[in-house]
Amino acid sequence: MGGKYDKRWGWGIVIFGLIISLPAAGLAWQESDFFHRRVVAHPFIPPRGPGDLQAQTVIGAPREYIFQEKDTILDIARYFDLGYNELHEAYPPIDPWLPPHGEVITVPTFWVVPSSEYEGVVVNIPEMRLYYFPTLRHDLSQRTVITFPVGLGREDWPTPRAKFKVRGKTENPTWVIPESIKKERIQENGWTENFIPGGHPDNPLGTHRIELTLPLYTIHGTNNPWAVGRLVTHGCIRLYPEDIKRVFPIVRPGTVGEFVYEPVKVGVRDGKVYVEVHKDIYNLIPDLRYEARRALQTAGLDPFVDSVLLASALEESLGVPVDVTRRGRRKVDLTRQRGKNSKGTMLE
Repeated sequence: MGGKYDKRWGWGIVIFGLIISLPAAGLAWQESDFFHRRVVAHPFIPPRGPGDLQAQTVIGAPREYIFQEKDTILDIARYFDLGYNELHEAYPPIDPWLPPHGEVITVPTFWVVPSSEYEGVVVNIPEMRLYYFPTLRHDLSQRTVITFPVGLGREDWPTPRAKFKVRGKTENPTWVIPESIKKERIQENGWTENFIPGGHPDNPLGTHRIELTLPLYTIHGTNNPWAVGRLVTHGCIRLYPEDIKRVFPIVRPGTVGEFVYEPVKVGVRDGKVYVEVHKDIYNLIPDLRYEARRALQTAGLDPFVDSVLLASALEESLGVPVDVTRRGRRKVDLTRQRGKNSKGTMLE
């Protein structure tokens, strides 16, 4: 692991940016360290049909980081706007509380866009990541997507696969505790509250809530940032406090959305085929190999894939885009490709 880039990922581009080492050596992370980011709108080009190798559906680019003395995997994940699961899947041997001081890792800040209608809010459940597709304007030839990590429902309270619309938004929401959750709180801790007011430190909704047409399910902030990238909720979608503040103003009532279940995503970048494999967190997929082949066949990309590379990617399940392109396939004319900027554009 570590080094210039992780060769297991087969990532054929230059690492984006310089090696990053924050905060100052020997200093613990502060809450203010995580509010530096601006929203990044990643450009992408949806496929025009099956087998389209001119599509560009792998977004972002990996970065590098040097572990400091008081780092934890949770802090580093949050700083780079990743969930805990994303760094843990990419580097499972690393102790999350005592990562090796001075070691350089490649931070997996790149993703395959999930297969969808590329509209509104899409949450890929196994990935534990939300994608927001701004409304398409007729004068724009290139699409953009904004993405954030999320926390999801526990195994006994799973986040469902479903379609929805945004029906409203609330700042500093009061948490009116559902009877089923209230019963659990009484049994486990003796807590008998019927509600927790907005702004209270024990309110799990955080500072902002986006209400959905799905009963009992919302997208909201959190009073526990370490819950992002974990299965900890009663089915709702939790974002980092800094991320919910960014997404809240741009997602409007009436926006469509969907919770999808794609443990295997397939995409294209610069004529190469990538797969991104995540754990089947709710044990809904009997065979990941079959799921991968189904996804590749649906996308018309199966003829361009090396079976050995695909099998290795499925076995390792690193949660990052892996190049599985079959070498020696027919060459593709990439001169007509659009939108090769991988860094994305900043939204003020």
